[in-house]
Amino acid sequence: MSVFLRCRLINTNFIRPTTFLSHSSNTFLDKRTLNTEQSQRRSLLRCPDRCSITQLVRTFSCTSVAMAKIKAGPVVDILGDEMTRIIWESIKEKLILPYLDIELHVYDLGIEHRDATSDQVTIDCAEAIKKYNVGIKCATITPDEKRVEEFKLKQMWKSPNGTVRNILGGTVFREAIICKNIPRLVTGWNEPIIIGRHAYGDQYRATDFVVPGAGKLEISWTGTDGNKILHTVHEFKGAGVAQAQFNTDDSIRDFAHSSFEYALSRKYPLYLSTKNTILKKYDGRFKDIFQEIYEAEYKSKYEAANIWYEHRLIDDMVAYAMKSNGGFVWACKNYDGDVQSDSVAQGFGSLGLMTSVLLCPDGKTVEAEAAHGTVTRHYRQYQQGKETSTNPIASIFAWTRGLLHRAKLDNNQALKNFAETLEKVCIDTIEQGFMTKDLAICIKGMDKVKRSDYLETFEFMDKLADNLKKSLGK
Repeated sequence: MSVFLRCRLINTNFIRPTTFLSHSSNTFLDKRTLNTEQSQRRSLLRCPDRCSITQLVRTFSCTSVAMAKIKAGPVVDILGDEMTRIIWESIKEKLILPYLDIELHVYDLGIEHRDATSDQVTIDCAEAIKKYNVGIKCATITPDEKRVEEFKLKQMWKSPNGTVRNILGGTVFREAIICKNIPRLVTGWNEPIIIGRHAYGDQYRATDFVVPGAGKLEISWTGTDGNKILHTVHEFKGAGVAQAQFNTDDSIRDFAHSSFEYALSRKYPLYLSTKNTILKKYDGRFKDIFQEIYEAEYKSKYEAANIWYEHRLIDDMVAYAMKSNGGFVWACKNYDGDVQSDSVAQGFGSLGLMTSVLLCPDGKTVEAEAAHGTVTRHYRQYQQGKETSTNPIASIFAWTRGLLHRAKLDNNQALKNFAETLEKVCIDTIEQGFMTKDLAICIKGMDKVKRSDYLETFEFMDKLADNLKKSLGK
């Protein structure tokens, strides 16, 4: 018989009830974590605007024959929304907590909790990642007008991913998870294409507004010494929209160093894409800083490794990527990286097979996340009690990539072996023909897939759990 214990809470002004496991059935007892509109409202406790939801969790199992767990250092466990939140709990229950004695600092970034804390929990979460150096994040809702109405939000909160990235800085590296039996839409891609997305500024920290009518739009800068720069942007003859965005030399330099270092570590050439022919000053600054750093610090290292760096226009780079064999790191500005990472993932076969890791400028802080949304359509089916077949692989790889970095920081070979084994189990299971519906569609096509070709969400999770247990010899 297994007994699961919940341990002490720290730095907690309030906390949502957490999921715990029954010693007899290993089923979720607290249904309030399921994140339905009604259940979220019931479970969300009233709290002050500035509050912490840090929770220190250590889960131990006691058996008649003691089974040693791998000890792991601190990790920030970031809860999300909808179907991915359901899967997140299943991953921990079946694949993580049975094998690891791990220190989890839990932050609930579910949409209603962000609203209740006026998004302070997102800021606190980012600061915790800075402190503990590893964050592992579930997919979250970025609200639009419909979501504001659905959840009765105070306001249309900004993307939590954008908020965390703007606080941490750094570069998001996204890479496809390649399975031999998943056909590629771009058949020539035989090697990885790793998207390095600048995770700061541009549209994601822009100020935008609706222009109510005729008038002059100006942009100005005032220096600390009183000097001013003023530009007329547009003379409006009627209503419209406007946006102002920015970036900084320091952030661009961090982006460049992260990109050069990552490409060098992977022994792949590096390409930077911009539209400097149109944005001569803005995008030109990216181009100039990258070239300056390459010439001063990396050119000789790249030549010794027989790789190279090159700047290309974004449209030329997209065309090159489509006809290439892969095998390069592609450094993209923030918005370009957001778009191209999904395009590349689909080209390799599936948006559900993609890793996403934010590497911070200090070189020791990372945030790993699932590179997709909250799978709302499946969640609606789940709420109605209907069968779902939701792909958990990207969420599992968020855990493995975060754990691999924790292992690197702590020189923890056992944890490294565990994370690598879990990744291999995921790929091997799919290559053995056990998969979710989205992957079966990739192989057979939408109109030819039968129910026997795929597993339901939790059937697939159970299959992964069984295979992991066998691989670890437990």
